Amino acid sequence: MNTRPKIVVSSLDADRLDTLLDSLSNGAFPGKAELEAELARAKIVNPKDVPSTIVSMNSTVRFRVESSEEEFSMTLVYPKDMDSSGHKISILAPVGSALLGLSLGDQIEWPKPGGGFLRVHIEEIVYQPERSGEYHR
Repeated sequence: MNTRPKIVVSSLDADRLDTLLDSLSNGAFPGKAELEAELARAKIVNPKDVPSTIVSMNSTVRFRVESSEEEFSMTLVYPKDMDSSGHKISILAPVGSALLGLSLGDQIEWPKPGGGFLRVHIEEIVYQPERSGEYHR
């Protein structure tokens, strides 16, 4: 995507992600600079002020693949919360850092196994901690 949409990030997520990034050595993960850049351009708001249509940490998102209309859901998590379910994506994955702060209706290029990209649309924020009143998860 050539133009990046505006993003909103809660101050709690921003603080936790800054701490996570500070704990990683240089070269620990290839997308560190990209995640730092995303955080630097984000509008940081109080957790209670995060719009209900924003992807925040621990949000579960339903996506639609543009080319096939296939749908799938993923939860954006911290590395410590990853598991083998296949339904979670780490904030340290390039697509994970690209998801943070996006809005319902936004689209993103998702890497395909074996190379190339799929364009996917954010169809629904199935669960968002802030919308559920969980400000300190």
